[in-house]
Amino acid sequence: MGILFSLFFSLLVLDLLFLQMATANGGTDSIEKADVKGSIGAILDYSSRIGKEEKVAMEMAIEEFNSQYSNQHIDLLINDSQGEPIQAALAARELVYRHRVKAILGPQTWEEASLVAEVGSQAYTPILSLAYTTPQWATERWPFLIQASADQSAQMKAIAAVIESQDWHRVTVVYEDIPSSATGAVLQLSEALKDVGIEIGHLLPLPPLSSSSSLVEELQSLKEGQCRVFVVHTSLQLGVHLFETAKKMEMMKEGYIWIITDTISSLVHSIKASTISSSMDGIVAKAYDATWAAALAMTGGRGTGQQLLEKISNGQFDGLTGKIQFSDQKLAPAHIFQIVNVVGKSDRELGFWSETSEEESGFWRDRRALAQVVWPGGPRNTPRGWTPPTDEKPLKIGVPSGSTFKQFVEVIQDGNNISFNGFSINVFNATVERLPYALPHKLYAFNGTYDELVRQKFDAVVGDVAIVAKRFEHAEFTQPYAEPGLQMITPVRSKSSNKAWLFMKPFTRAMWILTTFINVYNGFVLICLNIGEKLHSNLSRMAMVVWLFVALVITQSYTANLTSMLTVQQLEPTVADIETLKSSNSMIGYCRGSFVSAYLKDVLGFNEKNIKNYSSPEEYAKALKDGQIAAAFLEAPFAKLFLAKYCKSFMAAGTSYKVGGFGFVFPRGSPLLHDVSEALLNVSESGKLRELENSMLSI
Repeated sequence: MGILFSLFFSLLVLDLLFLQMATANGGTDSIEKADVKGSIGAILDYSSRIGKEEKVAMEMAIEEFNSQYSNQHIDLLINDSQGEPIQAALAARELVYRHRVKAILGPQTWEEASLVAEVGSQAYTPILSLAYTTPQWATERWPFLIQASADQSAQMKAIAAVIESQDWHRVTVVYEDIPSSATGAVLQLSEALKDVGIEIGHLLPLPPLSSSSSLVEELQSLKEGQCRVFVVHTSLQLGVHLFETAKKMEMMKEGYIWIITDTISSLVHSIKASTISSSMDGIVAKAYDATWAAALAMTGGRGTGQQLLEKISNGQFDGLTGKIQFSDQKLAPAHIFQIVNVVGKSDRELGFWSETSEEESGFWRDRRALAQVVWPGGPRNTPRGWTPPTDEKPLKIGVPSGSTFKQFVEVIQDGNNISFNGFSINVFNATVERLPYALPHKLYAFNGTYDELVRQKFDAVVGDVAIVAKRFEHAEFTQPYAEPGLQMITPVRSKSSNKAWLFMKPFTRAMWILTTFINVYNGFVLICLNIGEKLHSNLSRMAMVVWLFVALVITQSYTANLTSMLTVQQLEPTVADIETLKSSNSMIGYCRGSFVSAYLKDVLGFNEKNIKNYSSPEEYAKALKDGQIAAAFLEAPFAKLFLAKYCKSFMAAGTSYKVGGFGFVFPRGSPLLHDVSEALLNVSESGKLRELENSMLSI
């Protein structure tokens, strides 16, 4: 029975279950028994425990097959590859050309299997590869290659589902640095994690023969980091060495989560007190079923080459790992996995996962569908998956010391004491108060540009830092706590108008034309009504009453509009839009150290020589009044604050460009990002954010 094994501090096992289990000879009674003799070759690594287990399984499968089909006899010839790809290729040539085997089983690694597949394709001999990882294009290049090991993608999706169900958002992947891992399983794992929104914070490749000293150094770097969720994909030998070292370094205690793929888990039940005993799980069952598949294909005739390949590919039977069926020369992947919590030498079933249906799976995204996990140290709550800051080691938070608008961030240094004030600091403090745990932190002033601040190795950055695309290369942002936008600010002026014609301004030209038409029309109607009649008829009186009412409305509207124009000052911006600025080659200003300079040059197309930076609202106001610049481009939160102070002299003009917005900054993959974003939403929805903003604007 194949196993997908996981460790949660101790071990959390994903055990591959098949709903239809039967003995290896099930479903074969209908096969026509014929007197068939032939040989099956196998290439194994005798120096590895896996190779020894596979040898036992293959010999057992051949013995049981020959016993069941007494009038047939199939020989098993096994060559030792010694774990070397070249030796594996030589062994394959010997089996094919000297011993005339009909098919070859193994080897275990893709590096060996690829060379053996080349030999098999040249000799038209089917190769049943037991390698965990096989590239998608392999069967097209080597048409006689059959992948007898289930594809790893379903396993990786199961691992991603387990991680997602525990609300862990960042993991570290530790893998054996061999080509098959880097291009196969690790790539599939990365895609599975990405699909559920989980970040890989660090990829740690380990050489197959890692020395103790180098392994200690690598693990120490992991221990010093925040992430505590580790996914391990290595060979059994390296995995045992890894966990022995991790245990000595106290990395198997409370707070650490280890998730292991079936390259180790298939033999984990046989690991006891550093001794490995025989096991029929995982690798053994897989080798047994592959041997049986080749043997069954050799019954019923003397097919070789292409015919034998087709018989193996089309064969179906119930094996130790479940129903054995190939599709496109690949073993159909398993879909149902059992989640098991291993505690000491016993294990507990927690639930199931299925790739095909969430209803069948028992759990997918909801941890409540799992039984209670027994964590080392006894905590009932699920570990966070990262190391929270402490009073001894608080969170290091960078704060920009050169903010243009001190109402947002103000750094005050008094001797050795530094204090931090402003809207951004207040919003962050309100957010921290709404976190479900304490967050000890210390603020550090940073004197430099905002791009430089984002690239620094702080645990977070708090301040008036704009959310722009290029900064995502180095960091991630919470949702914005200040609205996005880039606004053009210009001086105001009174609308110029000709006083002599001011009486015409209350009505538009269309209104004057309509009024004239109504007068002419009404006079014409009165004339028509009074022809041949006395001058004061009832109809003429009714027409005059209607006209007087209309005239009264028009007169009142005209008077109100004219009064407004004479008493209220009419203001307009000195510059209508950016095209006017560019065509007149006018000077413009922006906040020093912000992203606005690049945006003005690269997106809006201003000449760099016409752009000047300023470091305070007072400098902006003076430059605009003195005509040093024709307009200033401010981020929307700054523009709102600036106009609140200088509303009589300046105004917003033109289009507001939806860029920026202020947010808190965290390193890519930071486990704090999700919780802080959620807490910031609570601050916004509770009305606290609006309260803090109004308080800032009223200063």
